[in-house]
Amino acid sequence: MFRSHNSRLIWEYDHEQLWIEPWGDHSLRVRASYSEMADEDWALLPASPSEPVIDIRDDKATITNGKIKAEVTRGGRVTFFNQQGQILLRESEYTYQLKYGGRELTAHTGSSDYYLTLRFESDPAEKLFGMGQYQQPFLNLKGCQLELTHRNSQSSVPFVLSSLGYGFLWNNPAVGRANFNLNVTEWCAPSTKQLDYWMTAGDTPAEIEEAYASAAGKVPMMPDYAMGFWQCKLRYRNQAELLEVAREYKRRNLPISVIVIDFFHWTNQGDWNFDLEYWPDPKAMVEELKEMGIELMVSVWPTVQTESDNYQEMLEKGYLLRSDRGVRTQFQFLGQNAVFDATNPEARRFLWNIIKKNYYDYGIKVFWLDEAEPELTVYDHDIYRYHIGSSKQVGNIYPSRYSQTFFEGMESEGQTNIINLVRTAWAGSQRYGALVWSGDIASTFEVFRYQVVAGLNMAIAGIPWWTTDIGGFHGGHPDDPSFRELVVRWFQYGAFCPVFRLHGDRLPWNAPAGTAGGGLCASGGPNEVWSYGEEAYVIMADYLHLRERLRPYITELMQQAHEKGTPPMRPLFYDFPQDAKAWDPADQFMFGPDLLVAPVLYEGDRSRSVYLPAGADWVDPYTGAAFQGGSSIMMDAPLERIPVLLRNGANLPIV
Repeated sequence: MFRSHNSRLIWEYDHEQLWIEPWGDHSLRVRASYSEMADEDWALLPASPSEPVIDIRDDKATITNGKIKAEVTRGGRVTFFNQQGQILLRESEYTYQLKYGGRELTAHTGSSDYYLTLRFESDPAEKLFGMGQYQQPFLNLKGCQLELTHRNSQSSVPFVLSSLGYGFLWNNPAVGRANFNLNVTEWCAPSTKQLDYWMTAGDTPAEIEEAYASAAGKVPMMPDYAMGFWQCKLRYRNQAELLEVAREYKRRNLPISVIVIDFFHWTNQGDWNFDLEYWPDPKAMVEELKEMGIELMVSVWPTVQTESDNYQEMLEKGYLLRSDRGVRTQFQFLGQNAVFDATNPEARRFLWNIIKKNYYDYGIKVFWLDEAEPELTVYDHDIYRYHIGSSKQVGNIYPSRYSQTFFEGMESEGQTNIINLVRTAWAGSQRYGALVWSGDIASTFEVFRYQVVAGLNMAIAGIPWWTTDIGGFHGGHPDDPSFRELVVRWFQYGAFCPVFRLHGDRLPWNAPAGTAGGGLCASGGPNEVWSYGEEAYVIMADYLHLRERLRPYITELMQQAHEKGTPPMRPLFYDFPQDAKAWDPADQFMFGPDLLVAPVLYEGDRSRSVYLPAGADWVDPYTGAAFQGGSSIMMDAPLERIPVLLRNGANLPIV
């Protein structure tokens, strides 16, 4: 029934095995299976040797690792306690009437796969945060049902932090569902081999977050250039157009660190090269940009068109996602496409060799990994199959492996401080230099409000590098007064995000420049800071310079993210966990320990209420007014100003 082996507590009954073992400080990993236990670590890094305290008795057994203890009853029910003996989580109880309990692995008939359900008792007063990025207004996820899969603008990163003092990672890349109901917490994976999760206990959110970062990996140190301003639009059509924009920023003495070449600068999807008709001298382009102090980022898609030079070879070698049934077309956009299989190590090396030859050797050291879910025309996960398994069982790990492709390739070239922009992430993506943005979102104030929540939950989910398309992606006319206000407010918010990046598909559109290759796609309208009229330009220029003044402070924040996993942008409770009211605001945040940011999120607002967490004094840098924490104040917010407050007299150059 109970035994211990290699610092692991094991419970066995009939064909089921349950393993509980230490996996980092104050943390435990739990696995259960009806067959041989798989060794794949998924999101986790290998654990260091540890000596837990294991106590086996006739009716129960416990395993204690620092501040966390797990108890398993003779019937197999698992309960977790903190160091004060308080219950953190407990599996639901099996009852004769209901005939189900905390965990179920129900076999698919005639298969080695299972339908997995894990149920925990629920504390209705508990508050839950993290889980990645969902387009919704809820920071506290208690009561929410979340789809565990990726879509454009949705990233499933299944780590949740509880106000009760624990963090929980669903260490399973299967497509599934999580329900944080008032009466039960339920995790489901309709097709999987075994149960696998990781849990940690801590006295503060920071302690929990740091334990998770140690278990799943930390970001590299962000390169200095990435802390500045990134200029982007859909899409610069050719080399001359892009260089002229970069030169104009320099003529205006405006700070700029990165400029971006978006999609369809290539001949075919899957060629991964420049169409030389529109980009005739990439080497000279990169050299001129570097002389201006600007890095070039280039978009890369994982889609491989049937007409691509690489399609046939990749098909023959097994480097493409397979379709178990039907036509082998997983994506339809300006052609029929299959998807590069990033779960295949040989495919990763194959792609990197092409990227190195056609981009990296020109001096391009940062990439935009778009379509990273991967985007599928139809999300029929039951018919798609990767090198390592069916999409239903492993599909959520794809964006992590996509980032790994570029990280390992760049690392093999001796590059450090690696960062790549990616549309989606899973747990562990951060250790591959993944900077996630919130996808192709609408250009409205409502959607803007969703991004504030999404960024904070991504931070808690362990993805400290995060950003948005400032102004939203879909639509927006630079001459529209309402849209100008939105862009200004979003730009102000963007200045206090981990990465400060302007992007969007603006109106009016420009017609395609040609009928093939790099001329095939239309282009959006102007999207530079001078595109929105003089009033907006003056405000946006001020925030460009403010971001530059904050670079030393941001560098310190990125050092903490690299060394400890501390998210630069985080909810108020991260720094003020003892203030019960600090667990509630979803529309303001801390940017590092010293700066409270309260973006203006409604059209026409010229003031807003701001909650000041207890345990600190706060100063308005614009007026010098001082306030004691523990109350709400009304702050002026004229169009040119985003409300911010300095903690305990911090000396930051806001004005």
